Amino acid sequence: MGGRWTVETGLVEARFWRREDGRVHCYLCARHCRIPEGGIGFCGVRKVVDGRLYALNYGRIVTLNVDPIEKKPLSHFMPGALVASIATAGCNYACQYCQNWDISQRRRVEEPYTPPEYVVEEAVRRGASGISYTYNEPTIFAEYAMDVMALAHSRGLFNTWVTNGYMTVEALGEISRDLDAATVDFKGHGDRAFYRKYIWVKDAEDIFESLREMKRRGIFIEVTDLVVPVKEGLREESFERLVKFVYDELGPDTPLHFLRFHPDYRMMDVPHTPVGLLEKYVEKARSMGLHHVYIGNVWGHPYEDTYCPGCGYKVVDRYGFYITRFELDRHGRCPKCGYKLNFILRWRGVEAPVLIDTGS
Repeated sequence: MGGRWTVETGLVEARFWRREDGRVHCYLCARHCRIPEGGIGFCGVRKVVDGRLYALNYGRIVTLNVDPIEKKPLSHFMPGALVASIATAGCNYACQYCQNWDISQRRRVEEPYTPPEYVVEEAVRRGASGISYTYNEPTIFAEYAMDVMALAHSRGLFNTWVTNGYMTVEALGEISRDLDAATVDFKGHGDRAFYRKYIWVKDAEDIFESLREMKRRGIFIEVTDLVVPVKEGLREESFERLVKFVYDELGPDTPLHFLRFHPDYRMMDVPHTPVGLLEKYVEKARSMGLHHVYIGNVWGHPYEDTYCPGCGYKVVDRYGFYITRFELDRHGRCPKCGYKLNFILRWRGVEAPVLIDTGS
């Protein structure tokens, strides 16, 4: 295992840090915290003790659930699979609308230690095909995630992250070794003013760079954009920049999900995103060349479904996190025109459960 957890100290030395000018520079995420002796980084879970950086949340998971992979959302990677989902306390964002604020904005670690082996064994026992690192930002529990991911691969399980992408390329180089797929979450189209006001992050530039690096390293990518109905979250130029980036640098077959906002945490006075606005965004993103654009958090909407880019035939019906009809063959081809869609239906010789369920 990469961590150095001991019963005596309860501490695991972190990765991705160096000493600079009498402080510890944490370069795991794009905040680049410079932490003095005894201090804790912005995330609340990385502390300097005797001149070294420790991950206070190593193995201190707050939950272990089994979810449909579509909940992440990953609509094109191993559809129909179940994933064991884990999280810890803390986050490198301060989203004012966070639906998981009770864990992400917590700045204390209280949970008992859970060995990586236990997570993997539970995933296997509960019939999961993979493990998802989610609910809070997995970057801030990278040491633990990396140890779990290596064990997961050894047991034939895949690994997916639900991440804000606000990490360094240097750290991603190590994280990516056992990472198979990622949902990268933008908020407010990645608008700079939105990020500064509602997330306390200077801008989204490091996220774009993380996506480029994930693409270079062969990680399967889906992108989400939480549409928050405030002026900073609805700028047309930011919307167009995000869609153009996905088209130009990730490819027109990359799935893009526009997610409906609901009031939470410190933004209870902001209304739900109008469904008509989400529909407008889907239609515009498609007109800009993207093939797979979806609406999220609106169950039963026709924009949850997948259509063949070649002939327009509906090949997948969904209702929320569940697939109700799947007509692609095991190579991901449309039954009407033979177009090969951007789906991962086999991982290391294991077929996606939806193929087994439908006999495709």
